[in-house]
Amino acid sequence: MASWLVRAFKQSGFVPDHAPDAATAESLLASNDYDAVVLDLQLPDKHGLTILADMRKAGNRTPVLVLTAQGALQDRVKGLNVGADDFLTKPFAIEELEARLAALVRRSRGRSHAPLQCGSLSCAHDSRAFMLAGSLLQLTPRESAALSVLLARSGSPVEKSQLWGKVFPADSDAGPDAIELVLHRLRRKLAGRDVRIVTVRGLGYMLESIAHENLPD
Repeated sequence: MASWLVRAFKQSGFVPDHAPDAATAESLLASNDYDAVVLDLQLPDKHGLTILADMRKAGNRTPVLVLTAQGALQDRVKGLNVGADDFLTKPFAIEELEARLAALVRRSRGRSHAPLQCGSLSCAHDSRAFMLAGSLLQLTPRESAALSVLLARSGSPVEKSQLWGKVFPADSDAGPDAIELVLHRLRRKLAGRDVRIVTVRGLGYMLESIAHENLPD
């Protein structure tokens, strides 16, 4: 199910991380700022509600949608008590899950939340639509996933392996250099504008704003 969700999220423009166990989840939560968390309860090393309780005790207010088994009323009651924001019963439709996630993000951030921006490139948190100099930027799902990561960390390099992991599913047959083709297409779409993707030797790739006077005529 996790592999299916990751593929579906990427196709819809989300940039997901998958944690197969509680230890991985806690490590990711400690080092990243997420818009939302989809939490399964039956993890191999810790119950999902324990992770949720620890998040709230640590002051982490990231919206959490809990996946529950059919009729698991006790889990829903416990989840509400420890800080869950929403629940979805298995089996479920991916369209409903994505709609609920988008609603959680809108409620938590508010419609006045500033979009991510670098130069004239911006992306609204709740739409994942990229605007470049006032025009909608047409992107494939892979291009969108890569640009989301680079824009969220603009001014800082992103490792090649980390970027690959955000764009391709874990079971992908794509080689480690496949990300180069995605970045090549993105660079062409950004050409002549005030933002660019640069290669930082030994560190990865970085999105940066270009001074107006350095732009080509």
